[in-house]
Amino acid sequence: MPLPGGLPAGAAMGAAVGPVSLRELLLAATAAAEGGGAAAGGDEEVCVVGIFGKTALQLCSEKAALVSTVCDRQVFPLFEQEDPELADGDPGQEGDPATKDYNQLQAYYSQESRVLYLVLTSICDTPQLLRACGDLAAAESRESGPGHPSGGPAPLPHAEAHEFWKHQEKLHCLSLLYLFSVCHILLLVHPTCSFDITYDRVFRALDGLRQKVLPSLKAAIKDCPVGKEWKLNCRPCPPRLLFLFQLNGALKVDPLPGRGQDPCGHLEKPPPKKHSPKRRLQHALEDQIYRIFRKSRVLTNQSINCLFTVPANQAFVYIVAGDGDDPVAVLLDQLRNNCTMRETDSLLAPTLSGPRRYQMMRHGRQQLSFHAESSSSSSSSSGQLVDCTLKEFLWQHVELVLSKKGFDDSVGRNPQPSHFELPTYQKWVAAALKLYEVTIEGKDDDPTSLTGELSSKIMGSIKVLESYLDIDTKFSENRCQKALPMAHSAYQSNLPHNYTMTVHKNQLAQALRVYSQHARGPAFHKYAMQLNEDCYKFWSNGHQLCEERSLTDQHCVHKFHLLPKAGEKPEADRNPPILYHNSRARSTGACNCGRKQAPRDDPFDIKAANYDFYQLLEEKCCGKLEHINFPIFQPSTPDPAPARDESSPAPPEGEIEKLKEKEPQTQGESTGLSLALSLGQSTGSLGTYPPDAQGGGDNAESHGQSGDSKSEKRPSLVDRQASTVEYLPGMLHSNCPKGLLPKFSSWSLVKLGPAKAYNFHTGLDQQGFIPGTNYLMPWDIVIRTRTEDEGDLDTNSWPAPNKAVPGKRSAVVMGRGRRRDDIARAFVGFEYEDARGRRFMCSGPDKVMKVMGGGPKESAIKALNSDMPLYILSSTQGRGLKPHYAQFMRLFVVVPDAPLQITLTPQVQPGPPPCPVFYPEKQEITLPSDGLWVLRFPYAYVTERGPCFPPKESQQLMSYKVLRGILKAITQ
Repeated sequence: MPLPGGLPAGAAMGAAVGPVSLRELLLAATAAAEGGGAAAGGDEEVCVVGIFGKTALQLCSEKAALVSTVCDRQVFPLFEQEDPELADGDPGQEGDPATKDYNQLQAYYSQESRVLYLVLTSICDTPQLLRACGDLAAAESRESGPGHPSGGPAPLPHAEAHEFWKHQEKLHCLSLLYLFSVCHILLLVHPTCSFDITYDRVFRALDGLRQKVLPSLKAAIKDCPVGKEWKLNCRPCPPRLLFLFQLNGALKVDPLPGRGQDPCGHLEKPPPKKHSPKRRLQHALEDQIYRIFRKSRVLTNQSINCLFTVPANQAFVYIVAGDGDDPVAVLLDQLRNNCTMRETDSLLAPTLSGPRRYQMMRHGRQQLSFHAESSSSSSSSSGQLVDCTLKEFLWQHVELVLSKKGFDDSVGRNPQPSHFELPTYQKWVAAALKLYEVTIEGKDDDPTSLTGELSSKIMGSIKVLESYLDIDTKFSENRCQKALPMAHSAYQSNLPHNYTMTVHKNQLAQALRVYSQHARGPAFHKYAMQLNEDCYKFWSNGHQLCEERSLTDQHCVHKFHLLPKAGEKPEADRNPPILYHNSRARSTGACNCGRKQAPRDDPFDIKAANYDFYQLLEEKCCGKLEHINFPIFQPSTPDPAPARDESSPAPPEGEIEKLKEKEPQTQGESTGLSLALSLGQSTGSLGTYPPDAQGGGDNAESHGQSGDSKSEKRPSLVDRQASTVEYLPGMLHSNCPKGLLPKFSSWSLVKLGPAKAYNFHTGLDQQGFIPGTNYLMPWDIVIRTRTEDEGDLDTNSWPAPNKAVPGKRSAVVMGRGRRRDDIARAFVGFEYEDARGRRFMCSGPDKVMKVMGGGPKESAIKALNSDMPLYILSSTQGRGLKPHYAQFMRLFVVVPDAPLQITLTPQVQPGPPPCPVFYPEKQEITLPSDGLWVLRFPYAYVTERGPCFPPKESQQLMSYKVLRGILKAITQ
């Protein structure tokens, strides 16, 4: 009758259709039992033989050929076909090779002999090993992708590759645990004739794992129809382990000498030995294996407590005298032997000759890998014992099972009898299926079910295998654990109590170098990550320095702390403490007008740097002086918001037209200008000036050489239509949004007094100036005066030489083309100030003024036509190697009482491009006549992205500059 899954009735026991997957076999037999039917031979008592081990690097499987040899028929195919379901329990896991199980259990039932063969194929076999390597290579190709720098797949890291193979070894141990729990006899197949000592470690790991999961396995089969002893010990009997080794040409026996040949020459012939060389090797291997397992306590006197047993008075090692040839060579040799006419056949058929010399002859079936020896071939006329065949070797143990005698392998004075049960096929299937679901599949469909609980316990017990199987990782972990204290010492050496992230990273790199010198193996990366975490915990646990830097690029000296909120007092005892930033760096600075100096702390915000310090000195010094105030933000709401760091959107076209209609146009102005140009703003490019007919830095009018009088420029739309809802959080510069103003101005313009307050011969009388550097440079501006009599003169003609102009005074200076009253003299001074309060004037770029007496002789024209540096080396350096810089802080301008206008347009670029250009909230300031004016520049320059720090030693000072064209003179 057909069974579920499409298997015939005989397939439930694998009787007629050849080997099947053990999973399919168990499911088919269970479905047949639940459906009310009975599989063929389901009530027969069966002996279960498990086969596992390693194979040589060849295409055929010795384990499969072993079953064919014993059954005397070709059970398994010669070449193993690739199975799409790699693992019995994980058919759908095809993506990640780390989640696959490459162990396969195949079953074949020989109904004639009532023996059920279970063949385990794992990564110890060539086909599965090739499959696992191919999946790893495919996974590496997918992870690396086509853009990998090397062009090929990225190699799998050593730790991950080691973990993958050790995981497969653990899964192999689970499959072995299953075989040791359901089989009566186990055959260990090895491709060489030497015992692999690693099996001792594997068996000790299996024994420990079995003792760990034994309570869980008992609960899994407590309802199965098996005997009490089976339920108690979770196996039908202590399985007997047999060993099969393949000779592979390692032990060669010389053939018998031919006729007329002396086998030993002149030497005496040694006496014949009782056993053949193969039998002697077999005995030596048995002694070696038994001694190793007894020493490691895998085998003890009481067999009931052992993972497996070996017979005390029977052979448990068999050596297969195979050629080791590949299957193709064996097939060709067999074909050659079958097609060649033998001598005995030629005597029986003497008439065959000529073209019919070769004929097809059928001989007995020959095995491809494990050859069955006949008694005649193994017999010897020298009196040696006859070697048994492979089937005879195995059958002497199988008959003990089928006859229900069992195995009595206990030794010692008081041996305890071991339990034994020979189940029927249906009973064995019931218990084997439960154990298969728990140990192999690890089913956890219902977390509340018994199976899910047991599988989780078993998966958690796999860690017992690590101490036995993963010796490399165990050694690596011990080695890395010894290297960690040395790495910690390297990290903590020469460390201050509090330090920054940069110091932490440098010390961590040093610790990793020390760690890498001593750590080895697959645990290297794991403990390197632990070292990283330990060092970070040490740093963050009371040793973390505040990462905030001042506007002069100095670190805060406090450990990690919080800033006080509005109205909150600092509390140093809290954790974390509440403190203001402090770098312990102090400098000396002058007030807005420059007459009073005071110490100042290193500022950490723009308001403290450019506004608060000067406001404190304003009350003591500059409060009563005349100021020209710059426009600032005037809020119209109680809680204004800072502007976001993005460019303001352009207004719609309708708004542009309305603005143009409201703005009266003067003659010569283009009506097609964009809104940005009509507002009088720069377009954001660095180094550009506000659009002005006389704003060029190189023309003659900008330096007061000539020019017509013009009316005062009207206020721009930006000045009149600044936002009252959003304010600019930083300073005004060329890249900030249009139409926004800051809450305070970082600039200051103060009038010290009338023009006569400055004495050309004595200079400025202020604190901090280095002697001989407190003078302003003269700036002669040509002006033109007219009288009523000159109104009709042709302004394009020049007077004749030595002839006085009508209506003018006759006092003419001979030899000069102009009169003295045509020139107005202004004075300009570029003041620099260093951190120690020392001040000096510069007469040009990188040129410190030095006047011995009588006032400076050098004109200010050169300085006005040049870009003045924002920072310059201080004229008096200290003893240290670090240079001291002086910063451009003030511009002194003496405006004479003359018919002219001096316009101030300061623009500062505090860094190399693309650093923006900073300017006051009012870009052009007209200075009233007859006055000594002081423009104080900002102490620090800050954008929305952060501060513009002072230059380092390796940077070019000329990249930090005050742009030319800062002063323009317009005659009236």
